[in-house]
Amino acid sequence: QVQLVESGGGLVQAGGSLRLSCAASGRTFVSYAMGWFRPAPGKEREFVAAISWSGSTTYYADSVKGRYTISRDNAKNTVYLQMNSLKPEDTAVYYCAAGAVILERLKGRYWGQGTQVTVSS
Repeated sequence: QVQLVESGGGLVQAGGSLRLSCAASGRTFVSYAMGWFRPAPGKEREFVAAISWSGSTTYYADSVKGRYTISRDNAKNTVYLQMNSLKPEDTAVYYCAAGAVILERLKGRYWGQGTQVTVSS
């Protein structure tokens, strides 16, 4: 069992930056790939980014590639999402997930409650 708690969301102007954090409980954190999702029209959740258990491999949605960076600190049981050059269309609740990477996307097994990111124009 893994419990996930996100933090770091907030209100930022377009072009600004935010860093989200996701703290995980449980000693099995390093067993899981981690990732971030957000809602999208017609979808429950849209894949944003993922990182392998070791941190050596990362995956990104085309919409955030070059602007977002995912990283993890296994000693702190925490995964991060650095978001730069934010756009109003990035506004969403961002959810952290733990699971496995399949076809370069994360299949989430455990989910956090989400943190709101609002980008003003």
